[in-house]
Amino acid sequence: MKKIRVLVVDDSTLARELIIAILSTDNEIQVIGEAKDGKEAVEKVRELRPDIVTMDIEMPVMDGIEAIEQIMASNAVPILVVTTRGDAHTAYAAILKGALDLVVKPDVNLSEAREFISKIKLLSGIRVITHISGKRKIQQVIDIPASVSTENISDKIVAIASSTGGPDALSVILPQLPENFPCPIVIAQHISDGFVSGMVEWLKLITRLNIKVAAEGDAVTVGSVYVSPSEKHTEINASKRISFVGRHPKDIYRPSCDVLLSSVARVYGKKALGVILTGMGSDGALGMQRIKKAGGNTIAQDDKTSVVFGMNKVAIDSGCIDKILPLGDISKKIVEIVSNFYGSESF
Repeated sequence: MKKIRVLVVDDSTLARELIIAILSTDNEIQVIGEAKDGKEAVEKVRELRPDIVTMDIEMPVMDGIEAIEQIMASNAVPILVVTTRGDAHTAYAAILKGALDLVVKPDVNLSEAREFISKIKLLSGIRVITHISGKRKIQQVIDIPASVSTENISDKIVAIASSTGGPDALSVILPQLPENFPCPIVIAQHISDGFVSGMVEWLKLITRLNIKVAAEGDAVTVGSVYVSPSEKHTEINASKRISFVGRHPKDIYRPSCDVLLSSVARVYGKKALGVILTGMGSDGALGMQRIKKAGGNTIAQDDKTSVVFGMNKVAIDSGCIDKILPLGDISKKIVEIVSNFYGSESF
């Protein structure tokens, strides 16, 4: 059986040794090289052709962001950012440069080690394409008609589920939505513990909406985006407020997309719009089915624009999706649904 070939990049000798030690415990993985800075990483990717790269961010000579940009422009390969929680805000810039995901540097902890190995195995199989810097189009904001109600509390909601590739997808969808968007938006994005606040701060720089990490008891209000923390699962309760559900140690997905979407189906029924984006696994498919069963509308990102056509494919295959759209068309459809049907019996 062919082994997964990994290049480990970190300026800390101790960090490299720890990552190599963890990966070496799995006989399906082979560490083929290591690099102490971004410049060396670019050279070794070209020379060794690894299946996946683990990349630190803060390094001398050339940092991880520039290294990712150069690698993805010339020798595209799956890249997993491995950094500290303190670098979370900076690390999300790596997503725009083409990195697939990010995790906190693993500790000498069996659970963290297993999770890290699992992430390496999953991401190494993703087909990536050359990521040319500066080619992303400036997102044009889609207007909401003046006739649409903008009362603070809405009887309608948009719920988004996403996983691997999700942060980049969200960075396309959210900037196109106007400041006066007439519904609250709730998001469950699979993410490593400690990184959601960094993602929210990053998204704040590119969207006009009021975006925040969801907090217990928050009233979900018009024009605001609530991103679920990973440490607990998030629900919307009957009072249309944020409510947390304890996470079980064996929960695979965190935060749970199904928990959030199912609560939206219960509380908002036919006035819910569910959107499921790129990601591995099946989380969110059940929640989308429940939104559809309750009479709500459903959208899924298509295969071609997904980093991983996984959870959205499961939802599509279940027959609960109304519209299958490329990433660039999802914001327009969300605004169209909200604008054209606002104030009617349903979306």
